Amino acid sequence: MTTPDREFSGLLFATVRQPQDRQPSDDGGFLIDLNLDQVIDAVAADREHQDLIRETLSQRIRDEAALKDRHDVFRDLEDPAVFDCVTAFCGRVRQVRAHLDQLGGMRSAQQREGWFLDAASIYCEAVQALSASLSQPELTSAGLRSFRDYLAAYVARDSFIKLAADTARRKEDLAKITYLVRIKGPRVEVSRFEGEPDYSAEIAETFSRFRQGDARDYLIKYRGWPGMNHVGAQILDFVARLYSDEFGALAEFGREHAGFLDQAIRRFDREIQFYLAYLSYLAPMRSAGLSFCYPELTGGSDKDVSATGTFDLALAAKLAGGNKTVVTNDFHLADPERVIVVSGPNQGGKTTFARTFGQLHHLAATGCPVPGTAARCFLADQLFTHFEREEDLANLTGKLEDDLLRIQRVLRAATPDSIVIMNEIFTSTTLSDAKFLGEQVMKKVIDLDLLCVYVTFVEELASLGPTVVSMASTIVPDDPAERTYKVLRKPADGLAYALAIARKRRVTYEQLTERLSQ
Repeated sequence: MTTPDREFSGLLFATVRQPQDRQPSDDGGFLIDLNLDQVIDAVAADREHQDLIRETLSQRIRDEAALKDRHDVFRDLEDPAVFDCVTAFCGRVRQVRAHLDQLGGMRSAQQREGWFLDAASIYCEAVQALSASLSQPELTSAGLRSFRDYLAAYVARDSFIKLAADTARRKEDLAKITYLVRIKGPRVEVSRFEGEPDYSAEIAETFSRFRQGDARDYLIKYRGWPGMNHVGAQILDFVARLYSDEFGALAEFGREHAGFLDQAIRRFDREIQFYLAYLSYLAPMRSAGLSFCYPELTGGSDKDVSATGTFDLALAAKLAGGNKTVVTNDFHLADPERVIVVSGPNQGGKTTFARTFGQLHHLAATGCPVPGTAARCFLADQLFTHFEREEDLANLTGKLEDDLLRIQRVLRAATPDSIVIMNEIFTSTTLSDAKFLGEQVMKKVIDLDLLCVYVTFVEELASLGPTVVSMASTIVPDDPAERTYKVLRKPADGLAYALAIARKRRVTYEQLTERLSQ
């Protein structure tokens, strides 16, 4: 059991790097190239603590033990009972913070004190409910077990017991207060209620005989709001004078328990948002039948990577929302293989496959479940992308020169522990020049022993040695104009594709000869 004075160690298990410590990059845009910016925006949308969610999802860590600890927290939260009780707790803490944030705008001292009491009441109920709920499930993660033990010790502290008892006592005292308001023109009188007739009850009883059934309720329901006009404030001030003992105790409660919100509980509420937000983002895709897994993590000289049934997360979120089919793909690299060269027809899923590879490795390094039924990912020190850019007319360099400068920066910054993903570069030059430049880039990639995905129309790059693997997007055999969006491990076969298209359009030599003879 954690002692009451022991600090809660948190749920992220590794310090998120500061912005100035982020990886050097060609343009800092790998999140955009991989569509991970879309994922991060969707996960953080409408969430509190967006800064922490975005920061944690944007930055990779290489501490394998810390990442596995994050996996364990995710696994615990995949139990609906744990997820629901933690979500309910966070909702209550959000109400507490909202109450406390509104205190500064209240001009009535009694209103501030009453609103503060409500905040304390919500807080005590939330803490007690979560402590009771977490005592039941079998938690496996170090983070949630640590917080469960901290919480059990916290609710047993004399300070919390007194806070809960004082809160209940003050609410009970205030609930007993009754008073009478008489309004005579502009004059308002407030006095203690001494058993005078309740005319509202008499009126309701008089008109009840005309009732013919339950009427539809047309009242608009508003959230509770602490606003109070000057008349209400004056009435409350008069009531406080009539019940000076009760309101004096209320003021003393506010002074004694001014800092009741525990810092460790604040930290838990902030850090758990990362996990809740990500799991909520995955939920619709899981309902659509897509699988997510906890990847095996590798590092150092072990660069064997693989995935089964994986997919582009950003694309899947859109397709699943529209009840559309998501195509999954597999890949594997076994030593000495390091580079996947992807070729095939346009609009066949090549770029999506490259993004999937990058997303998989980035998300694995944040400790999140990744798309697929199984995955083995390398913990890279840096992740670089080089995707085709629209030509910038304000840029004095041409597109080819810009491509060369960008890839030069990438290869200079990369280390043997880096991952590089290149998509359709050197498209602005001739085939022979693209082949020459592509070979030079590939030689550097191979020399650095980088893990790499290279999407290209230059199929010859797929046969540069034993470290290079060829994968190709495929077509429907009977309809070569239709893509399967499957990317398979196979030799590049652009000629076969071109011949299939020619047959489809009846423009092969034999077909043209036959047509002309007719």
